[in-house]
Amino acid sequence: MENHKRETPLKPRRLLLFPIPLQGHITPMLQLANILHATGAFSSITIIHTRFNSPATAKHPHFTFLPIPDGLSETEAGTEDVIQLLTLINKNCTGPFRDCLAELLATAAEEEGVACLITDALWHFSQAVADGFGLPRIVLRTSSVASFVAFTAFPLLREKGLLPKQDSRLEEPVLELPPLKVKDLPTIITHNSEDLYNSLVAEMVKATKSSAGLIWNSFEDLEHSSLAKSRKEFPVPNFPIGPFHKYFPASSSSLLAHDTSSISWLDTQPPKSVIYVSFGSIAEMDEKEFEEMAWGLADSLQPFLWVVRPGLVRGSKWLEMLPIGFMEAIHGRGHIVKWAPQQEVLAHRATGGFWTHNGWNSTLESICEGVPMICMPYFGDQRVNGRYVTDVWRIGIGFEGGMERGMVARTIRRLMVEREGEEMRERIMWLKEKVDVCQKQGGSSHHYLDSLISYILSF
Repeated sequence: MENHKRETPLKPRRLLLFPIPLQGHITPMLQLANILHATGAFSSITIIHTRFNSPATAKHPHFTFLPIPDGLSETEAGTEDVIQLLTLINKNCTGPFRDCLAELLATAAEEEGVACLITDALWHFSQAVADGFGLPRIVLRTSSVASFVAFTAFPLLREKGLLPKQDSRLEEPVLELPPLKVKDLPTIITHNSEDLYNSLVAEMVKATKSSAGLIWNSFEDLEHSSLAKSRKEFPVPNFPIGPFHKYFPASSSSLLAHDTSSISWLDTQPPKSVIYVSFGSIAEMDEKEFEEMAWGLADSLQPFLWVVRPGLVRGSKWLEMLPIGFMEAIHGRGHIVKWAPQQEVLAHRATGGFWTHNGWNSTLESICEGVPMICMPYFGDQRVNGRYVTDVWRIGIGFEGGMERGMVARTIRRLMVEREGEEMRERIMWLKEKVDVCQKQGGSSHHYLDSLISYILSF
């Protein structure tokens, strides 16, 4: 970060950031805040956030944190319907956010100017609020460029009858979005209706097109063609400055506590021998899938580090659903934790593969450490990311079909010990080298970060 360091401008400028309160969104927003803070270009950074899933403020003493009421009842905050939650908080936070912004701008007028507001793309209401104050709003999109481009095609895909998805057409290629198939389109099952999801996507795209710019946690060499499409769809400055987490040594904004025994256990394992298994903070499976997965891990004969988050198995507290005799069968070859320090795990010499849900943060972290993947996306953008991993970058194996122990064991061995996996490892190491170059002087992300700072200071 040293060569981005700038003197604080003569006129002090404050930045305001507003993350969506979900783990995969809070993490990159706080990473972005740290990147911008380290440049020295801004006098202060304020993080506005909901009380729901409030970030760990003590880990970031150099920021000011301002909570706003989100109006969620206990039941609403505990919903498993992400679309309902996002729709509700966009509605509930409009008034409190406007009031918070009004107070901040009045105070800042006396002390320092506010340069701009950076919000998650999913806070679509914030564009109209920012416009009301004449405040530039830059959008952070926390997933891949490819998945966001797919959202812009939704109206056309509905016209063509590809959305809503029909079982008979799931394997059809989406000609407008190669290499995606219909089943890969970033949709989420909502308990209410398809209309709620479509409305959220439409509002997000519309507000982004009205914004002052777009920041991507991605880099030019990885998503060159998707970025070209994005620049056509969103004719505002695009800044692919990622991967965010590579700007600093591993730091955590996790909402869950890490089990550091993961690292001490990995220290005892041979190089590139361990398959790391983690499906993020939201995914769920049933008891039968969990049992088949457990026996597949055992039958693969590979060492494994398995994150079994409380709630991963519907109706369970933690490990009570493990099959009888499983722990004896693995003979200490596996280690199970509730949550792991993922960046450290993927960077560890013992980690040779990652079985993932293909959330964008996880996918990027795997690429950055040269760890090939088994892809088992659940919903939303994860399916797009998984398709790019397997079919475009060719650095992972798709796990499709039902969870069956024989298939689990075979897939793990394909990745970990067979030639196919070795070829993927070679390709992902090539991408890892591209990451290392892009953030150095003369690299694409380095260039776009400089451009982003200059752009913000021009407001």
